[in-house]
Amino acid sequence: MTTPPSSTDATTSEPAGTEQPDVEVMPPDTVDAEAKERPVRISRLWFYARSHLRILLIGGTLTFFGGIVGLVQPVIAMSIIETLGDGDPLGNLLWILGGAVLVGAVLEAFGPYLMQRTGQNIILTVRRRLVSQLVHLTVPEVDRLKSGDLVSRLTSDTNLLRTVASTTVIGGLTAIFMLLGGLAVMAWIDLVLFAVTLSMAAVVTLVMLVVMPRIGAATRESQTALGDMGGILERLLGAFRTVKASGAEGREMASLDKAAVEARDKGVTVAVWEALAGVLAFLPVNIAFLVVLGLGGARVADGAMTIGSLIGFLLMLFYLMGPIGSLVQALSQLQTGLAAVARVEQVDHLDAEDLSDGAPTSAAGSSTEAARVEFDGVEFRYEADLAPVHRGVSFTATGTGLTALVGPSGAGKTTIFSLIEGFYPATAGTVRVDGRDIGDWPLRELRSMIGYVEQDAPVLHGTLRENLIMAAPEATDDDVARVVAQARLTDLVGRLPDGLDSAVGARGVTLSGGERQRVAIARALLRRPRLLLLDEATSQLDAANEAALRQVMLEAAGRTNVIVVAHRLSTVTSADQIVVLDAGRVRAIGTHADLLRTDDLYRDLATEQLLTAES
Repeated sequence: MTTPPSSTDATTSEPAGTEQPDVEVMPPDTVDAEAKERPVRISRLWFYARSHLRILLIGGTLTFFGGIVGLVQPVIAMSIIETLGDGDPLGNLLWILGGAVLVGAVLEAFGPYLMQRTGQNIILTVRRRLVSQLVHLTVPEVDRLKSGDLVSRLTSDTNLLRTVASTTVIGGLTAIFMLLGGLAVMAWIDLVLFAVTLSMAAVVTLVMLVVMPRIGAATRESQTALGDMGGILERLLGAFRTVKASGAEGREMASLDKAAVEARDKGVTVAVWEALAGVLAFLPVNIAFLVVLGLGGARVADGAMTIGSLIGFLLMLFYLMGPIGSLVQALSQLQTGLAAVARVEQVDHLDAEDLSDGAPTSAAGSSTEAARVEFDGVEFRYEADLAPVHRGVSFTATGTGLTALVGPSGAGKTTIFSLIEGFYPATAGTVRVDGRDIGDWPLRELRSMIGYVEQDAPVLHGTLRENLIMAAPEATDDDVARVVAQARLTDLVGRLPDGLDSAVGARGVTLSGGERQRVAIARALLRRPRLLLLDEATSQLDAANEAALRQVMLEAAGRTNVIVVAHRLSTVTSADQIVVLDAGRVRAIGTHADLLRTDDLYRDLATEQLLTAES
């Protein structure tokens, strides 16, 4: 999509013989600040995990019982020590302890495996939903956002969501149960030492309540910085040859390095808070260990408790370090996951198109007649505070025939196609197709009847055949052969190693500019459209191919309605009508011969291109 001019640019005319795209100022890259600050509650995790709840519960249960078995081990060890102290035979205690260790290890391994596998299924579900949302975004939303940041949400953020939705919550709950169980066993062993341990647990809880929100805020900033870096990288790769040809590698590297440093700094901030959380969580435990060791030793000396009970209590204290570590990690990951959920769900609040109604995109509609297009007093601006692109545009393109849109760069020619396709709504006035307001058409049905060739004629990564049948996947080999011949692609197909099944590279890098334009034209013709929109469709063709494609355009105009944007007037001198646009207004409509006589601007454009009768 093009970018709009300031009000002064709209009236500036480029030399008519040069190939200048319409330049129409787009709104700046901004992110919805309200969506950015929208809070996300932990209950939102249920939305992602609920369809996998059964497997998650099985995995969580196995992990929980593994923890229970681990909780029993210090008690068994205490019994062994007391039995040895009393001089009694151990019996099966060692076998029981060994079995508990083995069973606990198996349970704690298989449970997390189930949750990790379920996490992968969760991330697949989320990514499918997110891809659907991204593909259905409106053109204005995509135009103003950074595609690299959107890619980051689909990859990095969803990966963080996988961890928190599968293992973090259940792991955290399991750790809480283990802590409560361990504290209960400690209370059973010795209430005095339990009181010391409980006071330390209270300190850990207070620390977590203070630190965890900081981790969440730092994580959100870190993910945003990663998205910004992705946006800069996408810009670099999107214009890679231009960057190299301009010798701008250093400047682009500097921008990317600055973004990478920013992402690093934000990541370090997260690491600092997480490290602080770990230290502040384990420091009270270590203090409790020293206190329990000293106080417990004194109680053993006084005969208030046995040495076996003290060792069992200390073993339980050591055992609780695992659940405490798991809980700290779970809380940290929870903050990270909620930040990821917030970024993923911001996409839900972007404007999306409703394509639920209407015919399939590959169908050209029930009618085969050429579509009628009417512009009635159309005004359009991209934003309320920007200069208007259109100021009361009115014209009609009826039935079969060729209508050409000409005028200086920035006159609003390409935007006319965006309004016809329903990419943008008109600010005022009415755009009608077949007598029906664009806003009343189901978008899928509207676009199914239109063939559209953009200015830059994009070719997607994949094979030549995949690019040709994109808009008409049901096309037969004969249909493809027909448009290949029409678009003068026969030589190209014969030259490629695998013919139509040859890969064309990212953005069609293996094709010339003219070949990409012919591929785009063939793609549009293949769907047999009722309305054909050609935006500078021959701008990159040599004279021979331009003449051939001009003939194809005229042949298409014999059976459908063709509207073409043209700077090179030689391609449209045979048009049934030519609409001259200037500064967002229609200044004249007529044939080439009529306009040479009646319109000064058109005459100037034609004179500069040596198309006047005198020359």
